[in-house]
Amino acid sequence: MRRTFALLLMVCLFVLPGGNFAKAEPVDRQQYIFDYAELLTPQEREQLQSLASKLGAERETAFLIVTLKGTGHLDISEYIDEFYDNGAPGYDKPHGNTAMLTIDLMEKEVELTGFKKAEDYLDNDRMDQIRRKITPHLKEARYYESFSTFITTSHKYMGYEPGVDPENILFKWWFQVSVAIGVAGAVVFLMAYHSGGRVTVNQQTYLDGQRSRVVDQSDRYVRQTVTKRKKPSSNSRSSGGGGGGGSGRVTPGGHSRSSSRGKF
Repeated sequence: MRRTFALLLMVCLFVLPGGNFAKAEPVDRQQYIFDYAELLTPQEREQLQSLASKLGAERETAFLIVTLKGTGHLDISEYIDEFYDNGAPGYDKPHGNTAMLTIDLMEKEVELTGFKKAEDYLDNDRMDQIRRKITPHLKEARYYESFSTFITTSHKYMGYEPGVDPENILFKWWFQVSVAIGVAGAVVFLMAYHSGGRVTVNQQTYLDGQRSRVVDQSDRYVRQTVTKRKKPSSNSRSSGGGGGGGSGRVTPGGHSRSSSRGKF
């Protein structure tokens, strides 16, 4: 009986419901693709592994992809919490900087999460934007495109300070080129306009002082109108603006995170 109980305990520790395995000891931090649902070809897994390794080093963040065919009785958010707490992924240390994309094919759900540095640089708003980019690929079962877009876009967004909208038109290269061309054109126009010599015509050029009938000019004050307007409260503040931070969710292990979750 004791041996049977010990065996059952080991199974419970090493196997999560739904047939997806999560090690109780830390995962290999050099592995970034956990394709439990087997959605990718070996070549696609290798390419994504290389992409995540390269771009992750530039942002000092582990970009992880986790695919599932169900999580048993667990909610997808609970699965992510256990994966991070038990697996302890991270760029250079256990429970380090991590950005995860997790999908559950059974429930057709996807959730993006950011821990540590990724929680600040990939806050809820930025995660929402990334999720909207990848959802059309997920709906069409184009998983490789979805996962690679997650990695490259996360890498791009982490290049902007927290609180800044990476999709602001001011950061678009085509807008910057258009502004540069416009400024250059205005400078050339002004240079050409002022290159024709000094203008000597003034208000006296065409005035005949002997025949002019304009002798005087004056303004007469007629009435005044007073308009009253309520002074705005000094406590009023304009809404808007970006802000970093997480979703307020904390794993059982005490790790806070940002997130964005939706169906596909």
